[in-house]
Amino acid sequence: MATKSGAQLMAESLKQQGVEYMFGIVGFPVFPIAIEAQKAGIKYIGMRNEQAASYAAQAAGYLTGRPQACLVVSGPGVIHALAGLANAKENCWPMILIGGASPVNQSGRGAFQEEDQVAAAKPWCKYAHAVEDARRIPFYVEQAIRTSFYGRPGAVYLDMSDDIILQKVEEGQALPAATIPDAPRPQAMHDDVEAALAALESAERPLVIVGKGMAWSHAENEVREFIERTQLPFLASPMGKGVVPDDHPLSVGAARTTALQDADLVFLMGARLNWIMHFGLPPRFDKDVRVIQLDNAAEEIHANVPAEVALVGDGKAVVGQLNKALEDRQWFYPADTDWRNVLAEKASANAEAVQPMIDDESAPTNYYRAFKDIRDWLSEDAIVVSEGANTMDIGRTQMPNSLPRSRLDAGSYGTMGIGMGFAIAAAAVHPERPVVAVEGDSGFGFSGMEVETMCRYKLPVKIVILNNGGIGGGMDELPNDAPIPPSILTPRARYDLMMEAFGGKGILIEDPKDLRGALDEAMAFDGPAIVNVILDPRAGRKPQKFEWLTKDD
Repeated sequence: MATKSGAQLMAESLKQQGVEYMFGIVGFPVFPIAIEAQKAGIKYIGMRNEQAASYAAQAAGYLTGRPQACLVVSGPGVIHALAGLANAKENCWPMILIGGASPVNQSGRGAFQEEDQVAAAKPWCKYAHAVEDARRIPFYVEQAIRTSFYGRPGAVYLDMSDDIILQKVEEGQALPAATIPDAPRPQAMHDDVEAALAALESAERPLVIVGKGMAWSHAENEVREFIERTQLPFLASPMGKGVVPDDHPLSVGAARTTALQDADLVFLMGARLNWIMHFGLPPRFDKDVRVIQLDNAAEEIHANVPAEVALVGDGKAVVGQLNKALEDRQWFYPADTDWRNVLAEKASANAEAVQPMIDDESAPTNYYRAFKDIRDWLSEDAIVVSEGANTMDIGRTQMPNSLPRSRLDAGSYGTMGIGMGFAIAAAAVHPERPVVAVEGDSGFGFSGMEVETMCRYKLPVKIVILNNGGIGGGMDELPNDAPIPPSILTPRARYDLMMEAFGGKGILIEDPKDLRGALDEAMAFDGPAIVNVILDPRAGRKPQKFEWLTKDD
């Protein structure tokens, strides 16, 4: 009778459950799983660091709508990948981490890379389990994958010891498992839908916040219909950008601070009142602000600020309910209100405040001047990856998005080092679309070696590094007779040469007038490219009314 190994059962089970991509680093004992994954038709991409591999897997899960896999070796391999699990948990993105483990019969004896990996993974997982018999692999894979993307998405972990990977199972002895259908789309209670619309109608200064949850649920058509039917002003969270195009006339993203601070009612559409939204508390929000909250996780309702109306359910389904209910109402928010005028005036003032920096042609350049050319260069269908302090924050306003799931950044966890993994995932999942990573030099440094991965797999990612020589800010020269300040990196570092070392294209830009031509040259190159833009080390963002991070009194 024919037999299958544990590695083969793992690969075939992943494929059955919709896993199309596997990112990882092979070695003892997981090498056979990678080989069998390729045989099963899963696209395997070998990375240079387990953190980057885990970031790539979760981004691929977000982009495909089903968990994708990360494969790592035991001990240090799993520990390095835990950073990705934590990020997936906080970002609410699905992924499955598969970690090798030392043989069961060597447990507790100081085996090679022995570690209690299930216990280590559990704080950042929705599900973590060690496979104790290869015959149960299909069952555990089904359970893990289903848990990962049903309800609020997140990470899961399966522990595969060497003996389980090599175990032979006679055909027909493995515990069968059904293919998991797409996640259900629960609706909100009818009375809550009516209460939400009544609350919106009563508001004088309403604001809709479109969050990442709407992008995850593919609710863009429903959200756009809702916004255009109600004529409500809206702004997007960082990765809610593009659900409704940033250049939509009802967008008030350019007046974000004023919109949040002065709104008397906020409708949270798949967004959380965490640090990104300043916890919904004064002075960033009105002390008496009313909240309508839509979330697929009931436990998120009333977090930090009590919700007047709670809509618990799938984003696409619930906004569809709202649109249906609006058919019987002829209400929309009036165009001639003081609130609209205030927001329009603030947006105009903010634009005027940054215009001198946009027009500044001095060399080395500043962020806003660099973003002017990047913005004009980006195609509408580009997937933009961004990380860094000023680079990411300024880029959120200076790089508009027109399509959903087209911006990938540090997200809810604020993780640096995600950029290259996210870009590799985007290029693998969407080879038909341009993938552009706009990186600070500090952010790029966390995972820069992954440019070799891009070259090896011929992934045409275009990387723009805004290089100010520091974490936040740099210096013109490194001091010779004093300690190097903790935030300082090598001034004018040649990251472009790093890409050329592996066969990609590198371009150094020291004068802003040369930037647009370099961007076009990079895009025309049939492969990965880096445009290394030297910034003034003192360049920063325009003055802010509040500190970027909300602090308690």
